[in-house]
Amino acid sequence: MENLVHVDLYTDGACSQNGTWFGGYGAILICGGHEKEISGYRENTTNNQMELLAVIEGLKALKTKVDVTVYTDSAYVHNAFANGWIEMWDRSGWKTSQNKPVANQELWQELIDLCSKHNVSWKK
Repeated sequence: MENLVHVDLYTDGACSQNGTWFGGYGAILICGGHEKEISGYRENTTNNQMELLAVIEGLKALKTKVDVTVYTDSAYVHNAFANGWIEMWDRSGWKTSQNKPVANQELWQELIDLCSKHNVSWKK
């Protein structure tokens, strides 16, 4: 059994006018007594995209495999993992229960790839 370092990753993202305005994201990584802050913005984005990017950018900052607890206030991000949406989307060819394409599929797939490199747990 691996004895990995533990990291807490706190994330948030926001966009006030989905698709027509700027949005921003932020992440704070805490390991032991060390903290690292990450932030950024995008034009013509959505709140959900910013929530996803906060986690993506936080996980990208991890250089080795770790145990990481991701803290998010986004039901969209949390429930996709906690409620098995990812597996359902994969089985359905990335279609929703209404048979529509899953929004933000590229970001989801990037996040899934990053999660596969670590031991990730989710907290809302």
